[in-house]
Amino acid sequence: MKTISTKADETLAEIVVTALDIAMAEGIAQVSFGKVAKRLGMSKSGVFCRAGSLHSLQRAVLDEYDRRFLSDVVAPTRAAPRGLPALEEHVRKLALRASGAAMGASCLYIAGAFDGAALDAALHQRLQHGLARWRGLLGQLVQDAVELGQLPPDTNCDQLIFEIHSLVVGMAHDARFLRDESIGQRMVLACRRLLASYTQTPVTLQ
Repeated sequence: MKTISTKADETLAEIVVTALDIAMAEGIAQVSFGKVAKRLGMSKSGVFCRAGSLHSLQRAVLDEYDRRFLSDVVAPTRAAPRGLPALEEHVRKLALRASGAAMGASCLYIAGAFDGAALDAALHQRLQHGLARWRGLLGQLVQDAVELGQLPPDTNCDQLIFEIHSLVVGMAHDARFLRDESIGQRMVLACRRLLASYTQTPVTLQ
């Protein structure tokens, strides 16, 4: 027989996952006890008792998003050989998340950048930090490629990071708003062409 605490933990997990689904479809600012309760067939007070404040629920949603991103994108990236192979794997995993079963789901940090007016200061700062962490990882991947001679030594790393990030933002837009099923492939092709403009070394992204 399941203990009360186990049942409560499972219910809280369902609440967080449901809130994450709402956040990825509509934005973190659109998460509410009412929407979660309606999807789960619970009362708003029931969601509140288990999740605490709305801020606590939003933080839990971002924690779960981070956990999935680490598992789905960061871990495979770090497992790949340093330099361009790791950068290529990173792009592939990002593209995969924007297509298939995840069609229309957005990056919470990118989407949150456009919800600034609807976010409190603490959540806005959390989103900024999350985006900065990802940009930091991207910067390390680019720098590794330069150090290994896979990109020219005079590569403007900040510019390349900006350009890759711009492609990711465009991919997130078309996946969520246009429901473009080919957006993952388009992202990979665009990044391949971008990297080819920095070096004569053949770059294969599949």
